[in-house]
Amino acid sequence: MPTFHLQIVTPDGGFYDGDAEKLIVRALGGDVCILPRHAPFVTALGAGEAIVVIQGQQRIAACAGGMLAVTQEDVRLVATTFEWAEDIDKSRAQRAKEEAERRIQNAKDSHELEMAKAKLSRALARIKAAG
Repeated sequence: MPTFHLQIVTPDGGFYDGDAEKLIVRALGGDVCILPRHAPFVTALGAGEAIVVIQGQQRIAACAGGMLAVTQEDVRLVATTFEWAEDIDKSRAQRAKEEAERRIQNAKDSHELEMAKAKLSRALARIKAAG
């Protein structure tokens, strides 16, 4: 099966660097699927589930924030948060969801509200990815 070179990086450093057959991520406008020989493309990332197919195996991750850049040479996903499903602590993600919901209810201004909504989106992405 054809592949493309995929680099996934986070603020903590390199996360994945190798070949992939498919990448599906949540962009701000909705889900985007990248396959080999995709046209050059750049988009900002939202929060949601990411699917990466490597050597015929589908891996699921939580991905939030950042950007995706597709060039003729490679695909780079620079994410604020990227976490493989098997590495997600489900109870911690649930607690983060509950805390974000509490903060939304108690937000004193629009900045606090937007920050709480972003935290909720990230927590929901982690919960969904973890199953």
